[in-house]
Amino acid sequence: MTEVRPVAAAPASLWERDEELAAVVRAIEALGADDSSSGSLLMITGEAGFGKTALLAETRRLAEERGCTVWSARGGETLRSVPFNVVRQLLQPALMSLMPQEAREYLGDWYGIAGPALGLTDPGERQADPQGVTDGLVTLVRRLSRRDWPLVLMIDDAHWADQETLRWLAAFAERLDDLSVLVVVARRPGEMTGESARLLDAVAATGLPATSLSALTPDATAGLTRATLGEHADAAFCREVWAVTAGNPYEAVELLAKVRDSELEPTERAAGELRALNRSARGGGLVARLEELGIDATRFAWAAAILGTGISVDLVAKLATLGRDDAVRCAELLCRARILTAPDPANSPADEGDLEFVHPLIATAVYDSIPAALRTAMHGIAAQMVTDLGWGAAAASRHLLQVHPDDDEELVQKLREAAREHLVVGAPDAARRCLERALLEPPSPDVHARLLYELGCASLLTMPDRTIGHMRAALGMPGLDADDRVDAVVRLSQALVHNDQLEEAVRMVQAEAARLEPGPAQMRLEAVHIMWDGIHAGDAATPGRSERLAELARTCTGRDNSERALLILRGFDALMRGEGAQEVIELCDRALVNGRLAPGLGWTGTEWGIELLLMLANAYAYTDCLDRAESLYNEAVRSYVSAGWSGGHLALAHAYVGVGHRRRGRLADAEQSLREALSIAERVGRGLPLYWTATCNLIDTLLARGHTDEAWDVAERYGFTPPYPSTIVLPDPRAVRGRLLLAVGRTKDGINELEAAEKAAAVRGHHNPVLVPWAFDLVRALATEDPSRAARLATDVRRHAERLGTDTAIGEALRCAAALETGQRAVRLAAQAVAHLEASPCQYEHAAARVEYGIAARSVVELNRGLALARSCGADGLVAQAREVLETVGGVP
Repeated sequence: MTEVRPVAAAPASLWERDEELAAVVRAIEALGADDSSSGSLLMITGEAGFGKTALLAETRRLAEERGCTVWSARGGETLRSVPFNVVRQLLQPALMSLMPQEAREYLGDWYGIAGPALGLTDPGERQADPQGVTDGLVTLVRRLSRRDWPLVLMIDDAHWADQETLRWLAAFAERLDDLSVLVVVARRPGEMTGESARLLDAVAATGLPATSLSALTPDATAGLTRATLGEHADAAFCREVWAVTAGNPYEAVELLAKVRDSELEPTERAAGELRALNRSARGGGLVARLEELGIDATRFAWAAAILGTGISVDLVAKLATLGRDDAVRCAELLCRARILTAPDPANSPADEGDLEFVHPLIATAVYDSIPAALRTAMHGIAAQMVTDLGWGAAAASRHLLQVHPDDDEELVQKLREAAREHLVVGAPDAARRCLERALLEPPSPDVHARLLYELGCASLLTMPDRTIGHMRAALGMPGLDADDRVDAVVRLSQALVHNDQLEEAVRMVQAEAARLEPGPAQMRLEAVHIMWDGIHAGDAATPGRSERLAELARTCTGRDNSERALLILRGFDALMRGEGAQEVIELCDRALVNGRLAPGLGWTGTEWGIELLLMLANAYAYTDCLDRAESLYNEAVRSYVSAGWSGGHLALAHAYVGVGHRRRGRLADAEQSLREALSIAERVGRGLPLYWTATCNLIDTLLARGHTDEAWDVAERYGFTPPYPSTIVLPDPRAVRGRLLLAVGRTKDGINELEAAEKAAAVRGHHNPVLVPWAFDLVRALATEDPSRAARLATDVRRHAERLGTDTAIGEALRCAAALETGQRAVRLAAQAVAHLEASPCQYEHAAARVEYGIAARSVVELNRGLALARSCGADGLVAQAREVLETVGGVP
């Protein structure tokens, strides 16, 4: 018989793992070859007991032998509810080596955002954005990895990792291309569902093909048996070891240890005793063996299983109600019985405790063996111990979650406090679990509605659909005071909008406002109703909405934020309707305090959403007050970065910074900001209004640059096709798609799309030709096939532009009119367009007008001016057009 032996110096549980170890060696050597090489990820999968932990231990040995720094961590079955548990373990060696000032330097602006999640600093009072915390952790590990190259990160039992760690790991794995780090992850197949399973699958997708461990063959089991018991072990005995353990390496090692301890001879005659020995090593047999050690040892083991991590003799003694001497004796008994062991210093954090279970299978068997009622009682005692030690409600919450519901108001309060602590470090899912458990207690009637409200707030960033249900339930029962009720209505409406249920949000807020007496609360809800109705892209505007808004705003002086909100809403509505730009500006100015946002109206404020402030900024942007608009857009980015908000809010802020660049004519800068916005929006989720905003403006910018093929590729890749979102997107996506279709030669489809934009704008009363720019392109498209209609449209565009009164709108309308003319009339109109656009802040449009004027007048001077402007804007298509005409008239310098 051929004996399959492991590599030299490998432990017994690594038999028949040569291929896996070879892959590890290749990855380590590639890592150490060049500090600028791309990182890599190895995913090791295998059933329980198949040697994942042993393979990781050997990976550590091989890596350290080759001069690598190794950080490791391990998930725990009873610790999955502890946020950031695994990533804290992973980073602890590095964090312990840093002085506080060094930690600040490595985290930089992320210190106050990600620091609380790692326990480096106290959390603030405001709810942290989970995406911001994730990004901060990614940044920290990236910076530390450069210091500690070559660096190997190992995570064992990733199927039991907390969701917050998995979110970080998925984000980090995506960035390995430009970072020289080796990540090795071990997991069981299955075991996870929902978001955690999705995240772990995303991690696996970024790495090398997964390594799947299989059971040992009979030959390998025979080799392992003889290596353990001696060469005299006969073939029948070896075969029975394989049959009894089904080739499970852990079970084979444990069984052979018991054979050796029992001094059983490895002969065919003794093979019949193997099954009984194997049963005693796991499951019910393990429990029976534990009971044989005595009640004190059993209680000690149970208490250790309840704690799960940080198993110190003193803590276990307290939980098991044992004296110190008895506890020490029990620990020694359990170690001799191979149930507990001292942690390996190389693989365990410094504060991991005095003991750990020999294998997760044993920990699970011991935990499951605790009588259910006793187990919940012990969790309750453990929670009180953690609280008494001053570790906080959040640390106690994993035990509180396991306590049976018992109408305990104190428990409800502790869980609410734990939820607040989880929220401020960026763990809303952990907060949600605490509040959902508190609901089961159940809470008293006077707390129930408030608890549902808190649960809705906790779910808003990650599960807006659940927020909808919780807030509706809270509003359907007594218990919320007047201010909380109004706030619940606003947050419910925000969740509905985020969930693309804008029409329902409009109706709900309107109904709630009608229930209130006149006053600040009613005015706030009326403003929110008008806001949602104002951005609704439905088939028709609410009858009388604009008139009602104008009437309300007429009496507003801006004395409080409700009045300021109404002034902003009125200004934005006037902008969309194409009313005079000067009136729009005056309304918006009245909503400011000394030219700045009022307290409570900041970008990270919770009373009013981002939509209101974007309306304000856009009102300035499209009335040619770009300095004020860009100041607001940039303030939004700074606010969200400073607060660590890396989700949808930051995506929108970057998108509108891109809008500011696009309006200025800084097309390359606009493209960069919009691509950043789209990258963030992809993480938040496709189909949302913010996703449409980033995509629409990127395509608009690429078309302005003359990058038509790229614009089409973006549209195809990101689904820039009907149906359009229920919210208004600026500029109008139908108009932008129509222009795109014309640019790629699909003239008929482009005209149809532009006509659809025309109808949608008409029913909403939106007559601003800059915000809904369908007419400019439709006029040009119809110039040949229907010149009469084109002329009528051009006249209407000019009328609306003159009503708005901005140089940009009038200049664009004159460009549109000039495109329909020939001879000196075309030259005069083009010259007038140049005069207006030269006075506007929109340099791309100015460049286009210059080129068109140069073409109409056959002027080399004007063409060269237009060429210079086009180059400064990054408008490659316009540059090519100007050069082509200049070549025909001999004017290329």
